[in-house]
Amino acid sequence: MENSSRNTLGKNERLKSRKSIEQLFKEGISFSVFPFRVLYLIHKAEDESNPSPGLKAAFSVSKKYFKHATERNRVKRLMRESWRLQKNNLLQSIKEMNSNMMVFIIYTGNEIPEYQLVFEKTGAVLKRLYKNIK
Repeated sequence: MENSSRNTLGKNERLKSRKSIEQLFKEGISFSVFPFRVLYLIHKAEDESNPSPGLKAAFSVSKKYFKHATERNRVKRLMRESWRLQKNNLLQSIKEMNSNMMVFIIYTGNEIPEYQLVFEKTGAVLKRLYKNIK
């Protein structure tokens, strides 16, 4: 079964390595699409320990605006779901370029958003990332 047509966000698609995240914050390129701040970094597939091309993402919400973990988790869940449903075009281009891309998305708003807003803004983030890699 071909994995690229499925809408998944598995363990191998999540950015979890502390070393990779530190590298992303040091060397990465950032931009903002309110209510998100996005950092990304592109490597050739041969440069990383994982030789297969791919897209890894991480999501974060500020504790400053959302004191309760349940609120932070809700926003992150909305972000992950909208990313999962829309990432396939970006993933396809990354694989065609034989590269790896790390993306870190930080929610900067101060109130819990509706899913429709998160979906639209995530789409805008993905379009901008797609445009930046081309």
